[in-house]
Amino acid sequence: MPFGAHMSISGGIAKAFARGALVNCEAMQIFSKNERQWEAKPIPPEEVLAFKAEQRRTGIGPVIVHGSYLINLAAPADELWEKSIAAFGHELERCDLLGIPYIVTHPGAHTGSGEDAGLEREAVALNRIFESGVGGTTTVLLETTAGQGSALGNRFEHLARLFDRVPHHDRMAVCVDTCHIFAAGYDIRDEASYRATFDAFARIIGLGRIKCFHLNDSQKDLGSRVDRHNHIGQGCIGLEGFRLLVNDPRFAGIPMIIETPKGDAMAEDVANLSLLRSLVGTLQIG
Repeated sequence: MPFGAHMSISGGIAKAFARGALVNCEAMQIFSKNERQWEAKPIPPEEVLAFKAEQRRTGIGPVIVHGSYLINLAAPADELWEKSIAAFGHELERCDLLGIPYIVTHPGAHTGSGEDAGLEREAVALNRIFESGVGGTTTVLLETTAGQGSALGNRFEHLARLFDRVPHHDRMAVCVDTCHIFAAGYDIRDEASYRATFDAFARIIGLGRIKCFHLNDSQKDLGSRVDRHNHIGQGCIGLEGFRLLVNDPRFAGIPMIIETPKGDAMAEDVANLSLLRSLVGTLQIG
């Protein structure tokens, strides 16, 4: 599995590669813009060239973009919904410009309208985006969520309903976040629970739709529906769940990205990635 981490784009989007190389990233996740702002200046041509040159130099790939946290494609309020559709379209354009294959997005929050209404709103938004052709071939990865507040995506059935309602399956897949599924109530701490969780995913959605993992331990317990990341093996999931995942041959070749807490020197990324790599080959799971 190509392991990597989420890297800062401070000082320019191409600068993320040098940071990724410092912590031994094979794959990498970034924001394509300030994730807390709606607007962003266009990426200048020289920055696009620098980004592609740095990717060639470091060999880091795939690079995955995480969409802005402001975007809510399930919003019941028309103004926010339309603003979110436009902003997500712009993010897809940036990905296409940089040659980025995947953009991760949360399935949105219904903010009181109810799960059914929120999922329908999300589906309509995604269909509009895909039918417009924006983003070229960049694939949208719907991220599993912890279900905090009114967030959608904490049940595998939510994602399955979106696949049912959005026929553009060449443009849509899934990113599984270990902290999120655990907080949502899907246990992976031992082999029996791990198998049960991914058997359910296979039955409800299909394992072939997983194109990325976020590997994060959880500060909160099973079913808490609270999204708080922890270092690998230091949270409520523990080391065995990650050992099972990184040795699962069904997920060979799928990028596995950490979003664990880090300091300015990024020593924590080095430690977490080294630990994950040390688990590979220590278990046979068939």
